[in-house]
Amino acid sequence: MRYFDSHAHYWDERFTENGEGLLEELFASSVCGIVNVGTSPETCRLAVVQAARFPKMYTALGIHPTDCRDLPTDPTEAVAEIRRMLLDPASRAVAVGEIGLDYHWEPYDKEQQKAYFRAQMTLAEELDLPVVIHDREAHGDCFDLVAEFPRVRGVFHSYSGSAEMARALVARGWYISFSGTLTFKNASKVREAALAVPKDRVLLETDAPYLAPHPHRGALNHSGYLSYTCATLAELWGVSEEEAAAITERNARQLFRIPAAE
Repeated sequence: MRYFDSHAHYWDERFTENGEGLLEELFASSVCGIVNVGTSPETCRLAVVQAARFPKMYTALGIHPTDCRDLPTDPTEAVAEIRRMLLDPASRAVAVGEIGLDYHWEPYDKEQQKAYFRAQMTLAEELDLPVVIHDREAHGDCFDLVAEFPRVRGVFHSYSGSAEMARALVARGWYISFSGTLTFKNASKVREAALAVPKDRVLLETDAPYLAPHPHRGALNHSGYLSYTCATLAELWGVSEEEAAAITERNARQLFRIPAAE
C-alpha cells in the first residue's frame, strides 16, 4: 500500500541531518508522491532544489501569511519572484501555495496578509494553477477572499473549519485535506468535517514536520506516518485502508494534474 502526501515541508531544518535518506526510504517503500510546499521565496527555492532530486516529489510555491510579515508591505516584488519560479519547468510546481490567512500567531497585520493572499490568488488565476490554502482562526475571511476569485480552485490544507464550511467549499469546487489532527482524540470537529466531504474531494497530508498523528503526536512527522491518518479516514468511511489510500491518491493527482503514470 502506498500513500500520496499532498502537503509537507521537507526543506525544514529539522530534516537537515537525515532528510535525504528518509525520503529515499519512503519513496522506495510506502510513498507514491509528495508535494513539497514552500512558504517564502527562500524556502520555495529550497523546495525546488529538493524536488529536483526525487522524481515523485513536486512543489507548491507561495508565501505563507506568517512569512509575509518579514517581507515588504507591498507584495509586488516577492510575488513576482514566486511567479518566476512557478514558470520554470525545473521547479516541478503543481500549485501556488502555501497562501492564506493566519490570525493565531501575533503580531499579525490582517491587511498585509490579505494583500499577499489576493496577489497570489491573482497569480494562480493568471497561470491557471490550483492553490493551497492555509486558514488558521480566519475561517470567515478566508472563505470570503477565495469567493472573490470564482475561477480559482484548490485545497484547504490541514482543515480545521466546520462541516458546514467544508460543504460550502466543496459546492464551489474546492478540495479539503486532512492531516494527523484527524487522529487526535479531541478532534471530533475535524472528523465531522471529514464525514461531510464527498470521498472524491478529500486529500491526505502530513504537514511534516508538524502534526504527527496519534500515537506519535509531538514527534517529528514524516510521510511514513500518513498510514495512521489514512487508517482513521478509512474507519470513518467504512472502507479498507487500501481503498482510502487509492481514493486520496487519485484525488491529489486530479487536483494537481499529476499523471498516474508518473
